[in-house]
Amino acid sequence: MTATIWFILVGALFVVMALATSVLKRLPLTTSLLYLGTGYAMGPAGFGLLALDPVGAAPLLERVTEVAVIFSVFTAGLKLRLPLSDPGWRPALRLATGSMLLTVGLVTLLGWTVLDLPIGAAVLLGAVLAPTDPVLAADVQVEDPADRDRLRFSLTGEAGLNDGTAFPFIMLGLGLLGLHEVGPLGWRWLAVDVLWSGIAGLAIGGVMGTTIGRVVVYLRREHKEAVGLDDFLALGLVALTYGVALLLHSYGFLAVFAAGLALRRVERHHSGDEVLTDVKTLASLGAAEDVATDPQQAPAYMAQAVLGFNEQLERVGEVAVVLILGSMLSMGFLTPEALWLIPLLLLVIRPLSVLIGLAGASLSGMQRGLIAWFGIRGIGSVYYLMYAIVHGLPEDLARQLAGLTLATIAVSVLVHGISVTPLMNYYSRRMERHEGQGEGRGSGEQQAAPTPLQP
Repeated sequence: MTATIWFILVGALFVVMALATSVLKRLPLTTSLLYLGTGYAMGPAGFGLLALDPVGAAPLLERVTEVAVIFSVFTAGLKLRLPLSDPGWRPALRLATGSMLLTVGLVTLLGWTVLDLPIGAAVLLGAVLAPTDPVLAADVQVEDPADRDRLRFSLTGEAGLNDGTAFPFIMLGLGLLGLHEVGPLGWRWLAVDVLWSGIAGLAIGGVMGTTIGRVVVYLRREHKEAVGLDDFLALGLVALTYGVALLLHSYGFLAVFAAGLALRRVERHHSGDEVLTDVKTLASLGAAEDVATDPQQAPAYMAQAVLGFNEQLERVGEVAVVLILGSMLSMGFLTPEALWLIPLLLLVIRPLSVLIGLAGASLSGMQRGLIAWFGIRGIGSVYYLMYAIVHGLPEDLARQLAGLTLATIAVSVLVHGISVTPLMNYYSRRMERHEGQGEGRGSGEQQAAPTPLQP
């Protein structure tokens, strides 16, 4: 009977979300907030249809969140069409490195001195809470590959990158707890977990995305082969890249993100700087197979078809993970530590790290303020927590970190979900009023292809 009720509830949720999409866009709500509330109602605090212990179910939760993050970072990479040499990348890189490092350091300091955690557990807490989320932050990310808005681009690039750049600190935290080999004076951690794993992950993703993208474009343009099943292409590229990266002891999230960037780079190399249209518009130019093999349209059709499929997978992953997350919530997670740590993280640590990390960047004051506010925590943090638990984190520390992490994500989903629509609408109106004055504008390419949000 429970399975039957599950089918009914989940089916009803999907139908309601499909019918209410346009309404939700006008309300101060996000889909993630509704999924979280539904999950909470399904959990022990509600109807008791789903009861998962975050520590006992860590192996399952690690895999579920891992898959969700993989497809999300790949989608983020596909959406970012600027060449890597463009100055528009600088804020995202600074956020994913300097700002994240500051966040890890400040949270670690609080965990060690105020929460009285062992130094390794404090580092783990910092690494778990530092990354912004590529899954739940869809409402503030670039809307399509033609979107050059600096606010959206910076937040999307940050979320895609820092799910990989946080990994060295997860390994450091485990090492300081005696659960991972870091070597004398940390030499192995620096050589392997920082340098090799990061550089190799980016390189593997770049090679895989470029190679497969070029082969597909060549076969379609020159021989009219390899047509159709773009969903298989997406799944194959993601799985192959991630698997090879893990086999070579590098960071799979970085590799998959780089694969998405590389596939988009192949498309851009053939299509040039023109603003892209979606697959439906491309297909309207003729039969799908004809467009897919047309020398001019084939690269764009390939990239957009893969992006469209991945966006659907990303939405399904969001539903599954946020429902599970909501079901694990209870008032027990709102400990005294959570009541002061969460506001401190969202209102002090995040803005301070952004202010320092973006010092001197070509961004308006409003863009900086919104970047500082939209440090959305989500599924990536759950994955890192589950990864640490599976790799031997003691149960008492695991439960303490789980409570702080789940409470932080729930609060982030709530406050950011309520504020995203009015704030982004206000931002859009401000950008439109300043059209032609240069605010929000990036490189020469950005000026050649403006979007509604970027004057």
